[in-house]
Amino acid sequence: MCGIVGGVTNSNITPLLLEGLNRLEYRGYDSSGLIVLSEKNTFNRARSVGKVKNLEKNLNERSNKIKGNIGIAHTRWATHGKPSNLNAHPHISKNSVSVVHNGIIENYVALKNDQKKLGYEFKSETDTEVIAHAIDYAIKSSKTLIESVQKVVKSFEGSYGLGIMSSKFPDQIIATRKGR
Repeated sequence: MCGIVGGVTNSNITPLLLEGLNRLEYRGYDSSGLIVLSEKNTFNRARSVGKVKNLEKNLNERSNKIKGNIGIAHTRWATHGKPSNLNAHPHISKNSVSVVHNGIIENYVALKNDQKKLGYEFKSETDTEVIAHAIDYAIKSSKTLIESVQKVVKSFEGSYGLGIMSSKFPDQIIATRKGR
């Protein structure tokens, strides 16, 4: 079962995201990851297959530590695509939008085909990337992050929970869900 953690703080959010992921371990999962928006307004992401301790090891071995005061994290139970670093969440679209996702986007193949025609590239086997790309595209005609999310969720068929961040709106996290 998947889990989502997110937050905005006045200090480094990374330890809090890891604590949240550790608290979700009882739910079962096959990979985990987190993303933080740096002071320079860039995404810094880490993903690992297996237990959260593998993600912690990944973070500890980095020479450039992941730090920032806003971030989202995820434990994944694979529904589309095998457990792998590329399929682990969070997913990013054009360094503009990052998404973590629980659930299934049932019409993701049609959305993916439309997005490929718009020039979007896919790096995973998941249905989650279509969410990030849809929001990135909607931001171009929206005044706010929430407006862009409200536009695109109407096109998603299925049941889901989402955590969303954007480098274009660096002080916000959007959470939304459909279904149970």
